[in-house]
Amino acid sequence: MTTASTLSEPLDERKFVVALARGLDMLRAFKPGETMLGNRDFVERTGLPKATVNRLAYTLTVLGYLRLDETLGKYALDAGVLSLGFALLSGTDTLELARPHMRTFAREVGAAVSLGCRDGLDMIYLETIRSETALTLGLASGSKLSMLTSSMGRAYLAVQPADARAALLVELRKAAGKMGAALVADAEAEIEAFAKERCCYSFRAWHDDVNAVAVPFREPREGRWLVLSCSGPASSMGEEVFREKVAPRLKALARRLGDTG
Repeated sequence: MTTASTLSEPLDERKFVVALARGLDMLRAFKPGETMLGNRDFVERTGLPKATVNRLAYTLTVLGYLRLDETLGKYALDAGVLSLGFALLSGTDTLELARPHMRTFAREVGAAVSLGCRDGLDMIYLETIRSETALTLGLASGSKLSMLTSSMGRAYLAVQPADARAALLVELRKAAGKMGAALVADAEAEIEAFAKERCCYSFRAWHDDVNAVAVPFREPREGRWLVLSCSGPASSMGEEVFREKVAPRLKALARRLGDTG
């Protein structure tokens, strides 16, 4: 659910449209791979009352962002959401610039390289390019990762202003439940190390057999923070490989694409 601390700028309640925020929360309730959600799913994931969910679902259906399967009584994302996604990707000049460099990087390193940005309390992949010669675990465009456990999320947190980062960590800790305190502590350790390393690592934190490193950079055109990450199987690409081979190359690529601060 959208809250003040999940926003990228301080909340001005006089300008903030609550109904719009709730509608977007409904669309974000879908997880990668899910095709259908019912009203109960929306209520549980957004925290909104059932009556509000009913009205929002109807409105989003009329506008073409949701499609109702009357037989199942559930909703699927419709073409309106897809058109927004294409608009984002086609309008990102940095993505076009990055693709050929990412292909070369993935081939030379033998891993998956991804470009992502923040989406609420998660990081969302704009693009992923996998090595053709090595077994790699790379998520597809549109996939989301935890901001706490992923190298990409930790790198994003590391470059945020102190007050904004503190507010995000509070929200992330609440969202993580019982494991929140431990996960925040691990993330804070990586964030602290960022000042020296200029990158963030995730060794078996997001997945038991995945190691990763990420480097943030500020997009020249819009000035927003994007993050490059590289991931590979921990069984064949250990910490030393990422620190000595992968990280320096990823930092160099990030500097080619924008301001690394």
